[in-house]
Amino acid sequence: MVINSLYAIDNLKRRQFERSPQIWFLRKLFFLIKFFPTKFFSIKITTYLTLAVTITLLNTACQSEPQNSQITNNSVTSNSQVNSNFPGKTGTNGQQKLEKLNVAIIPSQDSPEQTKQRQKLANYLEKALGIPVNFQITKDYDGSVDLLVAGKVEVAFLSGFTYVKARQRNPQVEPILAPIEKGTDQPWYKSVIVVNAGSGISKIEDLKGNSFSFVNPSSTSGYLVPSAYLKTVGINPKQDFTTIQFAGSHNKNVNALKNGKVKAITINQPTYLNAVKKGKLPTNKYKLIWESDPIPNAPIVISSQLPSQFKINLQKALIDAPKDLIAVSGAKSDGYTLVQDEDYEPIRKLQKYLEQSAE
Repeated sequence: MVINSLYAIDNLKRRQFERSPQIWFLRKLFFLIKFFPTKFFSIKITTYLTLAVTITLLNTACQSEPQNSQITNNSVTSNSQVNSNFPGKTGTNGQQKLEKLNVAIIPSQDSPEQTKQRQKLANYLEKALGIPVNFQITKDYDGSVDLLVAGKVEVAFLSGFTYVKARQRNPQVEPILAPIEKGTDQPWYKSVIVVNAGSGISKIEDLKGNSFSFVNPSSTSGYLVPSAYLKTVGINPKQDFTTIQFAGSHNKNVNALKNGKVKAITINQPTYLNAVKKGKLPTNKYKLIWESDPIPNAPIVISSQLPSQFKINLQKALIDAPKDLIAVSGAKSDGYTLVQDEDYEPIRKLQKYLEQSAE
């Protein structure tokens, strides 16, 4: 099985809402107009127009999909097995009435400055939603999944890969928003591999026989996507790298390379560009040797058992948030866009590919 990139696996075709990419786009546009028309034209319209054109082009280029591309999640837990005991009081319609919003966040970005800026977002959400908001950065990626699946938090900011894992364990969780990348105005990002320029590594094949650090086994750009690519070029990390580390976050992986603990790392592109800008990874000492094709951005995920009005209110609050507020992840963004489960189908296919290649 040959996989050139994330979207090559998906045959450059996202699963269509009501079988039409134009309807998928218009659904997002309709939400913006319906729920906050006064703010609509202050949002960057070019983001949505670019997205519409991109989807149309992809749909035109790829009219067919292999018959075996349908993924069946046999491991999904049944509804009767899911813990739905979310904190709060039950309203007259049987749905939970929230008294406090608990948000679990994967530790993808964990600097003290980001923690401070993230609190400003929590304060904004408290005013917008009318309830206390508590952000909790978990020890590792799977910790956020565990809290959401068990019903111990109502919302989680996950990576694309951890969302897929959460959905497989609890089909009642759903992605509702994803941040738009600062500087690109797109709801996707890339994975990169960066090496020490003095290591003698100039191309992917040169990684063999050297030390390498991933972010976390549940990271999309820090593990899943680069691992799948390495497999396609004949590199088996367990066999071909002298040592393998998992730094825990993208920032920590930058430090692992900077401090000489490893010869090569994989991180998301925004973290790399920020490290270059701040002088942590100067281009005369560190070299980017690979970048992936676009990856669906990390989603904000909630339980579908929460009140439907709460879901709308949360979407509206985040899309309508002041531009100087950082994203839930701790990174800078240009706002949010709506997402749905099918947007992460390419991630499922990557997961399946790695599982099959490991057999």
